[in-house]
Amino acid sequence: MRKHYLFILLCVFTLLTNCTGGEDPVIVSQNTVPAVVKTGKLTGKVMSQNGTKPIGGASVFTFDDKYKIYYTTSDADGNFTLEAPAGNQTIHIQTGNGSNFRTEISATVKDKETVSLEANQTKLNQVAKIAYVKGSYDKIEDIIQTLGYTATQITNNDLANLTTISQYDIIFLNCGSRNYALNQSLFPAIDANLATFVSNGGSIYASDWDVAYLVGGTDYTPSCSPAGGFVPDTKLCSVNQGTPGNVPAVVSNAGLSAALGFNSFNIDFDLGAWQKITNYDPNYWEVLVKDTSNNALMIRTNHFTATGVPSTPIGNAPTSTFVTVCITLPGNTQISISVPQVLVPFLVALGATVGPCTGASNSGYIYYTSFHNHASGNIGNAGVILQYVILNL
Repeated sequence: MRKHYLFILLCVFTLLTNCTGGEDPVIVSQNTVPAVVKTGKLTGKVMSQNGTKPIGGASVFTFDDKYKIYYTTSDADGNFTLEAPAGNQTIHIQTGNGSNFRTEISATVKDKETVSLEANQTKLNQVAKIAYVKGSYDKIEDIIQTLGYTATQITNNDLANLTTISQYDIIFLNCGSRNYALNQSLFPAIDANLATFVSNGGSIYASDWDVAYLVGGTDYTPSCSPAGGFVPDTKLCSVNQGTPGNVPAVVSNAGLSAALGFNSFNIDFDLGAWQKITNYDPNYWEVLVKDTSNNALMIRTNHFTATGVPSTPIGNAPTSTFVTVCITLPGNTQISISVPQVLVPFLVALGATVGPCTGASNSGYIYYTSFHNHASGNIGNAGVILQYVILNL
């Protein structure tokens, strides 16, 4: 009996020992240390498509394998230095929001090294289909061509045909192109078509007298609220009361000033009766250049909307594999860029939004300048500003 009792005690002791597990288990602390991202630098010079003009203010960027953006801009001489993750990367070079001018190149980034990109890699390519209407006092097409880009001449008859203008992404309206007496019957259709064009993402540049395409008038706009146009009268008034001579001007937009490398210059108005901007809605228009009395000389907007206009594919949009997104950089700086469609879900998951950072979601840009490229001569620094307009529509 005693032996059985001792045996039972031994069994109970064994069970108790197994239940407690003897020694406490060892807990291994797992402190997660973020992996150090290996990076290097890429340097280069953004040039126009023909390699003759440096491009300031261009966006240069890439993404790592977690879709974090690495971003910089080119200076006034086109030079840039981009810090980027080590390895094989796709580098994007764009102006504006990237929908009309952009380049993608492959580059190998070396850890803790600086690699210089070749000049033929960093030329800014034209994606947009561009058209212009020939004017009597302006030749923006000359500046387009000096950059190595192409534009197709169209007429007011073409502007009256929505199917025709829908082929293009950008339309330039040269000062003195309306010929109102001859084309008067076309303008109701032109007004409607330009409203449809811009509200569906097409962009327009108009100079001097051709503000009449925007707000109405004849060959020019003699007063506020004339008949015609497609921009609401409450948004803009321009009157042809300018006098010839040099006008000191100030670049009032910081991004434009950085891209140009200067913030003041003289504008040579070689002819009188140029269009003075007398009133504008500051919530609708952004002033890029003004005179020393704070009168606007160059404005832009992407806030255009219109009711009852048809939804119409514009330019390259139907076949484009790129999408415009808004990304917030450190420091709460927002940028609008175009990225391949396949990246969009990943960027949205990190906080990006589809569409531009500002303006109406479907609106193209409207740029307007009181000054323009003289049909007969050089306009100095104003010409560099018009290069910026071309590349940022």
